[in-house]
Amino acid sequence: MHMGRLVGILSHQMMRNGNNPSIVMESDELTTLQKHVLKFILLETLHHDLYQKDIEEEFQVRKSTATSMLQLMEKKGFIYRESAKQDGRLKRIVPTDKAKDILPAILEHIDKTEHWLEKGIPREDITLCKQVLWMMHKNLEELQRKQGCDSKNDSKKL
Repeated sequence: MHMGRLVGILSHQMMRNGNNPSIVMESDELTTLQKHVLKFILLETLHHDLYQKDIEEEFQVRKSTATSMLQLMEKKGFIYRESAKQDGRLKRIVPTDKAKDILPAILEHIDKTEHWLEKGIPREDITLCKQVLWMMHKNLEELQRKQGCDSKNDSKKL
């Protein structure tokens, strides 16, 4: 089986079973994509400030899509945005208490999923697998950059 196919199968299984925030966020207030975004916001803001641009890059969505999604999440009380200290034009995304109440269930679900993913696999194999997957990710980022440059150069030729 090709590597890409195997990664695709695993990704699909993760979305259906392990990585689906709908499992721990039963609220119908948000779409599935918004639940994924909220999970991302909750996990990332534990470590650093988060901005709309981060959402756009992580989920590969246009600025207008991210704006409308974040506005709806703000309206429903899951996030608020405040001016960044270093640049008032930037709006930092901050989860509300309503959103933070979901975090323990998300973390528990992640732990359980990781346990099942790693079940029966030696620790050194897990470490190697993570290293290889990260290198593949970097390779595809490089390919994407190269293709982006090539398509820009091709359009200049027209």
